[in-house]
Amino acid sequence: MKKVIKTDMAPKAIGPYSQAVMVGDFLFASGQIAINPATGEIVEGGIEAQTRQVMENVKNILQAAGMDFSNVVKTTVFITNMDDFGKVNEIYATYFGENPPARSCVEVSRLPKGALIEVEVIAHR
Repeated sequence: MKKVIKTDMAPKAIGPYSQAVMVGDFLFASGQIAINPATGEIVEGGIEAQTRQVMENVKNILQAAGMDFSNVVKTTVFITNMDDFGKVNEIYATYFGENPPARSCVEVSRLPKGALIEVEVIAHR
């Protein structure tokens, strides 16, 4: 049975999807872009600011499910410019401890609302 996870501390879905869904002990979180949940707008400040906002959005969804970054087993990172890979890695690494999750990172041509980065996660309780 699935349980929909929803929090006001992360952006509202901008389409017909849930922020996250729990199935058993697994959480499947939809991709998060750098929308400030308070304003509904993409944050300014380039890839660094957007990466921080994305990771904070992910953190808030994890917390709504009673989890944290230590529960994350897989992430997928979408970026619009692979030249930003190093900057993204620096910030991304601050959210995970010694045993980071498995990860894929791909360059894409566009993301919703002109975002520079999107991150989705799978976590296990």
